[in-house]
Amino acid sequence: MAEKNHETPVLTGEMADRRRKMEELRRAGIDPFGKRFSRTHLAREILDEFAGVEDFDAVEKREVRIAGRIVSLRTHGKASFAHLLDLSGQIQVYAKIDALGDESYQRFTSLDLGDIIGVAGTVFRTRRGEITVEIKEWEILSKALRPLPEKWHGLKDVDLRYRKRYLDLIANPETREVFRRRSAIISAIRRFLDEKGFLEVETPILSLIAGGGHARPFTTHHNALDLDLYLRIALELYHKRLIVGGLEKVYEIGRCFRNEGISTKHNPEFTMLELYQAYADLSDMMELAEALISTVAQEVLGTHRLEYQGVEIDLTPPWPRLSMMEAIRAETGLDWLAIESDEEAVAAGEKLGLDLTEKKTKAQVLDELLSVYIEPKLTGPVFLTDYPVEISPLAKKKADNPRLTDRFELFIYGWEMANAFTELNDPLDQRERFVAQAREKAKGNEEAMEWDEDFLVALEHGMPPTGGMGIGIDRLVMILTGAVSIRDVLLFPLMRPKND
Repeated sequence: MAEKNHETPVLTGEMADRRRKMEELRRAGIDPFGKRFSRTHLAREILDEFAGVEDFDAVEKREVRIAGRIVSLRTHGKASFAHLLDLSGQIQVYAKIDALGDESYQRFTSLDLGDIIGVAGTVFRTRRGEITVEIKEWEILSKALRPLPEKWHGLKDVDLRYRKRYLDLIANPETREVFRRRSAIISAIRRFLDEKGFLEVETPILSLIAGGGHARPFTTHHNALDLDLYLRIALELYHKRLIVGGLEKVYEIGRCFRNEGISTKHNPEFTMLELYQAYADLSDMMELAEALISTVAQEVLGTHRLEYQGVEIDLTPPWPRLSMMEAIRAETGLDWLAIESDEEAVAAGEKLGLDLTEKKTKAQVLDELLSVYIEPKLTGPVFLTDYPVEISPLAKKKADNPRLTDRFELFIYGWEMANAFTELNDPLDQRERFVAQAREKAKGNEEAMEWDEDFLVALEHGMPPTGGMGIGIDRLVMILTGAVSIRDVLLFPLMRPKND
C-alpha cells in the first residue's frame, strides 16, 4: 500500500488568498490567531437587554464587548455591516472609517467569512430597526484559513453535517439547540436523582467480562498486563456490587459500547443511565421512571405533551402496564408459555413468518417475535411486563409464576426507552441462570451473557432486595428534541472513513 502524502498541499483560489491575508497581518505585526478577549455580553444578552429601547439617544451609552465568528459581511464604501455568531446567536456590528481610521477600517473590510473577531463598541438601532453594535475598536482573534462550504447557511448535506459537526454547529442554529437541550436533559436527570438521595458513581469501562446485558462486545488489549479486555456493554454488575457494599442508592450516566449494527436508533457507542435502589422492587422503578421522565420533560420543554414524527405522546403519569404474554396472544394467537423447547419455538416462529436465519433458541425467537409483532405498536408510554426467564437472566422470578420475571421495558414510539428489574439477589438461582446463558452461547447466541464468578461471590455475601433500571439517554433526547436519527443527537457519531 502506498504511503499517504502528508506534505502541505499546493493552495489555489480562496484558500491561497486567505493564507496571503494571514501573512499580511503578520507583516503588520498582528497575530492572526489572537489572544484572550474579555467579553461583557453574548449576542442574545444585548438583543434582550435593548429590545425595549426605542430612543437610544435618551439612554446612557455604555461600551459592550462581544466576540464571535463573521457569518455575513457587507461593505458600502466608508461603512460596513457584519454579523457575528457566538454561542447564543448572532448580532449585527457596524464599522465606519471615521471611527476606526483608514488602516483599521480597510483591514476590517478585508476580513473573510469564518474569521473570528472581538469588538468593543456601543449599541444603537439602525433605521431598519435592527439592534447593532457600532465598532469603536476591534481585533482579529482567529483567521479562518478555509472557507465555509458552499451554501453553508442552513447546511443540509447530512453526511457532511455528521462528519464535520463543527460546520453543522456554525451553519444550523437548530443543531446548536438540540445539543443545548441534550445538556439540559442530562443536567435535569442528575438534579432529579441527586434530590432523591442517589449517589453518582463511576465504574470501569474496561472489563475482563462483558456482563450485564445481551450484546456482542468490543475487545481490546492491555499491553502492560498482557490482558484481553472488553469495553463495557452495561453498568449493571458493578452497580450491584456497590449495593452489596452498602451504597444503597447509586446511579451512573456513562458510555456503553456494543459491537452491533448502525441504524437510526442504534450507534455502537451510546449513553446509558443506570440506577439501583436497595429495598425496592419493580413497582418502585415504574414510579421512578414516570416521575423522572415526566419531570425532565416539564423542566426542559415546559410540558408533558409532545409530538414526535406526527405521533402525539403524553408523558403525564401514570402510564399503562401491558403483559407481554397477553400482548403476544392478542397479536399472534400464540400461547408462549406453552412452548417448552427451542425446536417448538423455532417452528412457531416460522409459522408466523419470522426471519429466523441463524436464530435457534427460544430466546432468539422471542426477541424476533417482539421486534416484529409487539414493539412497533407500543407508541406509549407503556410498560411491557412479564418477561420470561430465558431472556431475563438478571431479574427475579415472579412469586406466582416462576417462568416469568419481575421485569419491564418502557416503550415510547415503539422504541425501548428503559429496562428494569426486581433484581435477582439469590446467588444460587443466579448461578443457574449463568449456566443457562452458557448453554445459549454454546448454541451460537453471541449475545448471551458471560459468566461472572466474582459477581456471584459478591451476591453470596448478601444483596438486599433491589430495584434497578437502565434508560437510554440518546433515545430519550431524540424523543424530547424531535430528532429523527440517533446521529442527530450525538455530536460525533461513528462514520465509515471517507477520503476528503
